[in-house]
Amino acid sequence: QVQLVESGGGLVQSGGSLSLSCVVSGRTFRAYAMGWFRQAPGKERSFVATINWSANTYYADSVKGRFTISRDNAKNTVYLQMSSLKPEDTAVYYCASGRRAFYSGPSYESDTYEYWGQGTQVTVSS
Repeated sequence: QVQLVESGGGLVQSGGSLSLSCVVSGRTFRAYAMGWFRQAPGKERSFVATINWSANTYYADSVKGRFTISRDNAKNTVYLQMSSLKPEDTAVYYCASGRRAFYSGPSYESDTYEYWGQGTQVTVSS
């Protein structure tokens, strides 16, 4: 059984920083892309960042330069370091594990991910 468990969400002031973690169990973590998505109230879930199996990273324009995605294959964990946070970053953040092993391209779309975490709330106050 594959499980993804996020942690690290919370309340932070505008301009602050927060780090999210997602631990994966039940599959060969290192073989799959990992992604972060978010869903704000009343909006559709949207792509934030992804890191493929070879550690290439890709970001949504809205977070480029502020967020950093990374992975630790020894710990089966993907991270999202968020800085210079804005109120518009407020959302539930989800991590996801890719559908295709050793896929080298970027994975921007939700349907390229097979497994999802339960989400963690990030709230940025103005």
